[in-house]
Amino acid sequence: LAAADAKEMDLSIYEGAILAASVHVGRYQKSLEEFASLRSVALKGMKTLFLSVSLAAAGDEEDDWAELARIVEKLIEETGWTPGQVEHVAGAFKFEEYDFFKYWAMRWMESKRDPDAKAGTDREYTDWAKLADVLKTWAPVC
Repeated sequence: LAAADAKEMDLSIYEGAILAASVHVGRYQKSLEEFASLRSVALKGMKTLFLSVSLAAAGDEEDDWAELARIVEKLIEETGWTPGQVEHVAGAFKFEEYDFFKYWAMRWMESKRDPDAKAGTDREYTDWAKLADVLKTWAPVC
C-alpha cells in the first residue's frame, strides 16, 4: 500500500509495520515522510522495520554509508518517528521504466559507479536472500 493511500489507515489493529522508501537526491519520498510524521505516535507503539532503498547500499564506500546514516537521521528528526530497525537495501537500475530525463540522470550515476557497465542495461543490486532473512527474523510473533 502506498504511503499516500495509508494516511487514514487504522494502525492499532496491527502488531507491526514495514515502511520502505528509496533515496532520491538525499531524501526519501515526500509521501513516506508525511505518513511517518502524521502517524508517528501509532508507529511508536508497534514493532517497525524501515527499508531504506538506495544504490549506495550496493557498495562499501564509507562516505556513502555515512550519507545513508545522515539521511535516516534527517527522516527521524523531521518526522518524530524512530524506526525500531533500519535495513539498507541495494536498489536497481531499471532503465526501461525511466522517462527521458530520469534515464540520463540514472545513466550518469551508473557511469560514475561502474564505468564499464553496458549503457542503459538494467542491473539488479538487491540481495534478495539477505532481505528475506531480515524479514524472517523481524516478523512479529503471530
